[in-house]
Amino acid sequence: MKRLLPRLPLLLTLAIAFAMLIHGPIAQLPHYHEFADSRSWHGLPNAADVLSNVGFALVGIWGLVRLWPLRRRPELAAGWPGYALFLAALVLTAFGSSYYHLAPDDARLVWDRLPIALACAGLLAAVRAETDSGTDARAWTLGLSATAVASVGWWHFTGLHGQGDLRPYLLLQGLPLLLIPLWQAIHGAPRQDRIAFGMALALYALAKITELYDHQILATLGSLSGHTLKHLLATAAALVLTLRLIRRVDEKTGRTGL
Repeated sequence: MKRLLPRLPLLLTLAIAFAMLIHGPIAQLPHYHEFADSRSWHGLPNAADVLSNVGFALVGIWGLVRLWPLRRRPELAAGWPGYALFLAALVLTAFGSSYYHLAPDDARLVWDRLPIALACAGLLAAVRAETDSGTDARAWTLGLSATAVASVGWWHFTGLHGQGDLRPYLLLQGLPLLLIPLWQAIHGAPRQDRIAFGMALALYALAKITELYDHQILATLGSLSGHTLKHLLATAAALVLTLRLIRRVDEKTGRTGL
């Protein structure tokens, strides 16, 4: 059993990938671009869904500014290539998602999904490198970045030739929810890291749920749609992770403040 445990993440990944292969193409939900909140603000269309992306840029820029000078410290160095990609992808997500929500369609959706896939790739590469000392962080970051681009490219290409297939993209989005807790548990990651990542992944999972109930949430709350709430929850998840990375260093150096 002890020998099997380190292989469990790979076995589960292969099992899920095989199940998706057998399942066949997964299409985008019908009427995906018909978001609940289409209200304009000072001439800005779909204002809530556009402006709620600002948080991604703020968290990403703040994280890069605070952590870049500390990137070679032992608390960050192992996973830094992945974390740098994650933080940069947050900034790109703000621009890509805002661009998409100004006039939602499949062509613009590419630029929304691409940075999200890159953010997932960065997190996977970072935590893998931190929990397994034999991992080449740069190689994993480059390899998963290529996978992220390919997953969105596959959806776009298959969409041009029929019905777009989301399987690779959905797999990449789902793997952090599965693999990160497993890697951290198997390799004995620090308790505070596991708590922070657990909170962030729970917030992200909740964000995905609110996305599915976009119209229902707006009908219930009146002023906030499910998709806008998704952006806010996903921003909160990114903030939790960024705070944890900063506090790792502060705990070692005795520094205080953000």
